[in-house]
Amino acid sequence: MATLTILRHGKSLWNQEKRFTGWTDVALSTAGIAEARQAGRLLTARGIMFDRCFTSYLNRASETLRIVLDTMKLSQVPVQKDWRLNERHYGALQGLTWWEARKIYGAKQVLTWQRDFDCPPPPLEYNDERFPGNDPLYSKIPPTELPKSESLKDTLARLLPFWQDIATPELHQGKQILIVAHHNSLRGLMKHLDGINDADIASTRIRTGDPILYQLNNALVPISRESLRSHSTFSKLSQKICGPWLQRILR
Repeated sequence: MATLTILRHGKSLWNQEKRFTGWTDVALSTAGIAEARQAGRLLTARGIMFDRCFTSYLNRASETLRIVLDTMKLSQVPVQKDWRLNERHYGALQGLTWWEARKIYGAKQVLTWQRDFDCPPPPLEYNDERFPGNDPLYSKIPPTELPKSESLKDTLARLLPFWQDIATPELHQGKQILIVAHHNSLRGLMKHLDGINDADIASTRIRTGDPILYQLNNALVPISRESLRSHSTFSKLSQKICGPWLQRILR
């Protein structure tokens, strides 16, 4: 049995503003830093250890991972960055708030771009500063491989080679791995692992700073999936509201 933990980065400054972030490299907010520390404490309390960690090229994910490992006193664990774990690229929406996008394109169209599995926003031109090919960080990647806009389907297609060529061999060797990435790259991975259909993936949400623990069989098919923060929140509420008698029942 293999163990996989996935974690969406803590809240970023643009998450707070409800701005389409995509590949824009935005820092964690104060709340996001606190979420990363909480994630590390939850993982420590569960007795989780990691042999290897993966994250995207974007600072909000790599900084979340750094904080988690520091909190867990696991700073020595090898970390590998991979651009294919980056967030979905939102094309012409990138940098706009939801309300700004709604004024330009209409609320219905913006919601369609957000929710539909195979519906990318308008693409960027190659000379647009938001196109990753104009960022030195991606200079070693052929421009034709870099997105000008992506649907969730596109994001998953970009992610799958990482999963199959890099993550899967580690899991087959029995290693416990942690992937710290983004809402849509992780939603794409969940769709692949859990067999979520194209319609239902629209309602699948991953909270910032919430470690999700998978137990996988030898074929890397999920046996279980557990949100550690949800369990922790329920436990605290049950202690505060329901009293010791419920705790005895739940044991």
